[in-house]
Amino acid sequence: MTQTDWSDLPERLARLSATGTDTVFGATDHRWRLAPPLTPAELADLEAQLARQLPAEYRSFLLQVGRGGAGPAYGLFPVHHVNGRWQWEGDGADLIDLSGPFPHVEAFNPADDLPEPPDEAHFDSPEAFTEAEDAYWARHDTLVFDPGHSIGLLYLCHFGCAYREALVITGPARGQMWADDTAADGGFRPLYDEDGQRLGFARWYRRWLDAAEQLSHEKSHDQRL
Repeated sequence: MTQTDWSDLPERLARLSATGTDTVFGATDHRWRLAPPLTPAELADLEAQLARQLPAEYRSFLLQVGRGGAGPAYGLFPVHHVNGRWQWEGDGADLIDLSGPFPHVEAFNPADDLPEPPDEAHFDSPEAFTEAEDAYWARHDTLVFDPGHSIGLLYLCHFGCAYREALVITGPARGQMWADDTAADGGFRPLYDEDGQRLGFARWYRRWLDAAEQLSHEKSHDQRL
């Protein structure tokens, strides 16, 4: 089976659907359902709007499997044609900016450039500390949540609390899956499999599917005991 052969997915998702939605995290949202795939004409129109071709594994998924739905966390953000333009929908999809390259190849954390937060013990009055603390966190938010950090990332899912995972569309890490943990000052990091290899879209998706099936199997086994 090649990385872009998705012919096994419908049957596997159907089996998972039959087990319910209470075992695998996020399944109560996507309910194991996939939105219809894109037609070749729709994909061509989407890529024309982006002025670039999507990475091969993800574009084959869009064509063969679905435009979003069942997938890691609360599900894959679907892409829809709305008011004459294509757009992804989901918590964080509004951050998507593919106008330039994602420049990073190693994990990075914008918060690393910040000094330590102010220490109340170093201030003469509560008012002075509060003023310094407010200034610090304003600077923190401006730096850490600068949308320029995520240019070139296509956000594909979220885990709640603004934790997200994304596919690198442009730049030297194109085709890799990265995590955005800036919500907890964790920065951005590439995702790896158990062998220490960086994940592309297909392995990322299939790793989730394998884990979902394992959880389902364990639940079924426990119920038979």
